[in-house]
Amino acid sequence: MSIRQLLRKAFPQGTGWDIAFLSQSHIHRFNLYQYRRQTKKWLIRFALAFLAALVGAGVSIALTGNGIWGIANGKEPIPNSQSPIPNSQQLLEQGIKFFQAEQFSQAAEVWQQAAAAFKASGDRLGEAQALSHLSLAYQQLGKLAEAQDAIASSLSLIRNSNNNSESGIILAQALNAQGHLQLALGESEAALKTWQQAATTYSQIGDKEGAIGCQINEAQALQNLGLYRRARKILEEVEVSLQTQPNSLVKATGLRSLANSLRAIGELEKSRQLLQESLIVAQELRSPAAISAAQFSLGNTNRALANRAKYLENTASAKTEVQAAISAYQQAAETSNSPIMRVQAQVNQLSLLVEERQFSEAENLRSQIHLEQLPVSRRSVFARINFAQSLAKLGNGESEINNRDLQQTLQLPLANNQEIAQILAKAVQEARSIKDTRAESFALGNLGALYELAHQAKEAENLTQQALVLAQAINAADVYYRWQWQLGRLLKTQGDEKGAIAAYNVAVETLESLRSDLVAINADNSDIQFSFRDSVEPVYREFVDLLVSTKSEQRQDKLRQARYAIEALQLAELDNFFQEACINAKPVQIDRVDTSAAVIYPIILKDKLAVIFALPESGLRLYTTLKPESEIASILDELQQDIGRIAANNEQVLRLSQQVYDWIIRPAEAELEKNKVQTLVFVPDGLLRNIPMAALHDGKQYLIEKYSIALTPGLQLLAPQPLRREQFRVLTAGLSEARQGFPALPNVRPELEQIKSQVNSQVLLDKEFTDNNLQQALNVLPFPIVHIATHGQFSSQAEKTFILTWNDKINVKDLDILLRRKQQKFSRPIELLVFSACETADGDNRAALGLAGVAVKAGARSTLATLWRVSDDSTAALMVKFYNELAKSGITKAEALRQAQVQLLQSKRYKFPYFWAPYVLVGNWR
Repeated sequence: MSIRQLLRKAFPQGTGWDIAFLSQSHIHRFNLYQYRRQTKKWLIRFALAFLAALVGAGVSIALTGNGIWGIANGKEPIPNSQSPIPNSQQLLEQGIKFFQAEQFSQAAEVWQQAAAAFKASGDRLGEAQALSHLSLAYQQLGKLAEAQDAIASSLSLIRNSNNNSESGIILAQALNAQGHLQLALGESEAALKTWQQAATTYSQIGDKEGAIGCQINEAQALQNLGLYRRARKILEEVEVSLQTQPNSLVKATGLRSLANSLRAIGELEKSRQLLQESLIVAQELRSPAAISAAQFSLGNTNRALANRAKYLENTASAKTEVQAAISAYQQAAETSNSPIMRVQAQVNQLSLLVEERQFSEAENLRSQIHLEQLPVSRRSVFARINFAQSLAKLGNGESEINNRDLQQTLQLPLANNQEIAQILAKAVQEARSIKDTRAESFALGNLGALYELAHQAKEAENLTQQALVLAQAINAADVYYRWQWQLGRLLKTQGDEKGAIAAYNVAVETLESLRSDLVAINADNSDIQFSFRDSVEPVYREFVDLLVSTKSEQRQDKLRQARYAIEALQLAELDNFFQEACINAKPVQIDRVDTSAAVIYPIILKDKLAVIFALPESGLRLYTTLKPESEIASILDELQQDIGRIAANNEQVLRLSQQVYDWIIRPAEAELEKNKVQTLVFVPDGLLRNIPMAALHDGKQYLIEKYSIALTPGLQLLAPQPLRREQFRVLTAGLSEARQGFPALPNVRPELEQIKSQVNSQVLLDKEFTDNNLQQALNVLPFPIVHIATHGQFSSQAEKTFILTWNDKINVKDLDILLRRKQQKFSRPIELLVFSACETADGDNRAALGLAGVAVKAGARSTLATLWRVSDDSTAALMVKFYNELAKSGITKAEALRQAQVQLLQSKRYKFPYFWAPYVLVGNWR
């Protein structure tokens, strides 16, 4: 029986497959006070709970989650002057139970009835509370317009109420719900103000826990606004508040919530520390629910750490973190008394075992997972889908079936196909039974992926189209782009090139519209089955591959689209690096700005290296070298290792650099000469960022001997404008003495002295070079050039990218704040930022991304830095020559650097590329 026949029998309209499981990140607190009247006394029912944000939901809201905790904290009950009729109160409570069970549609229906009942009884506060809850349910369902109406009505009722003593808690709840809605709508600044007001309201009524929950939410809004330092400060304050509290379930859950928020912004080590503290508190309290929740979150954080180690190709660390994650998931499942938590931990553990190719252990665990225990909810739908995905991988004996490899053949035994189809059929049934459009879209779309793997493209396309309609109906852009991507693959398979390009284009445009939100989605899911590498980056690369492989007559249009996609990928990588949307892109028509410059876009694809040339006033050219990605990567890695060693075999370096030259430059030599190109601007991709293009060799001479060279993460980023020399001032700062475990740099002092002898400059040396003094100097005068000669490191991790001062390390994000503050005061950017003794991190093949990140984040028009650290005497010699040339009228920054590099190259002492090649100019070359 085919998959199609089976699904028609089991469930006529299909189900879904391949979805990340519900994670416990972005947990938020929501307090619900309920009021009841009994004979001559009032009782309060206080519900405090935390509900994990749903994967990619875009709305991280919470009413309940790991159970309702009754808290006897000595607070006096707050009587309600309007005694609600039993029916209205029962409806309110029934809605809460539906919401706890993640049956949001049913919760919404019941709360609508509750609001009407409260209104009929004249209880304005009861009606406001029901409407506030109703807004939460609508948000989970993706019905944001309805959610807006509900919360607006709720707030209006509260503010028109005369009973101020009783309305405080309900107002705080409503503001909290409004903040989540505003964040979902992309109104981060409004959300921040609303949560600040909610936190104040919680504090006024003596609810510390409510205030802490709102502070965590405030930090999320600040992160979305790019205000990293303020967000970090708030999270630190939250941590202090939690640490001062006595051990309690509130403290355990608060620490866990904070840790999950930190994981979402990439602070993984701190996340693990707080989760371990949460676990200790939970163990002291002997709470199985809190213990298992902490263990589960630890599993997620360990898995995120493993993913990061893999990204950095740190195999030993990745293996350790994987085993830690597996152990944490196993302990969470064994400890929990909750069926959903148990299955959640088991399914996450299973997916990790399969991913790590531990098939025997996965088979053993598979038989222990009992999905039939789960009550119907969004989580049960996602659990079934994730379980089905793991079974498909397990049946194929292949751990790499993911969004990058959906076109490979899936050979499963018939029994496995039937089992998977039945699981998926149940998932769609559940999604529809609770009227969860988002879950149904995931189910249908992933069923389409299953059909795609089975090479039933038409059926897959039909299911994908259904999923698209549902995702669009609820404005779920993070889901919508996935199905457009999938549709593009399917249309390509069927030979519909035009339709495939259109679908991929929509997917890329949707990703672009998601920029700030996508960072949160990526971070929130890096611990499960969503990652930038697997779920975002391939969309761009596959689109470029499709465009450069097309035989269409509209060649220039396709190449322009490909160029746009390459630059969009560069932006997305920087956003992922900083875990926030790092910059507002501004498209630039380079051939209209500098007619002597050619822009070169080399991009590594699965079976080729494609190079797009943008030549002055001559349109675009495409050259391809057909080689497997692995072979290209091997040669680039070898060249990177050899050229960065002083004792390297220069003949070997020349051989490798000639090979890369043949790939990238040789095909365009005639065009470059014909167009009288003087400057080559590279937009390097992946491992090519680690290669100094100046050192490419044509068999007779180095590339730097013929052309000025610059790098840019993308021409959308910074407009190339000439350096203004009317006020040629330089702020120089450096360390010559050993500090904080770093060795002395004795040539820094003469380097800064010689620069001062050439140009007007202010010097901050050794003890004077502190972060405070640097900030003060930048605030006094508008220095167009800032030259920093100190130890520093560029890493693929933003938190490990820094420069060293006398008293501290300045992280890249703090440096951004420092330099941009100067720009805001003087209304002009830094023209040139120089790092003359920094280096890329050892063993980090993607460390050059940190260099590009610094260049972009600092807001400087140009950044001059080194790919590796060389002797500081050769650095001093190069810098003196660079400034000497730069002071001349009419010379570009790229040409000044070229002259300085050629001088070293032609010297007997520094002739090898190790000495002169690592210097790269990033950004504006003019």
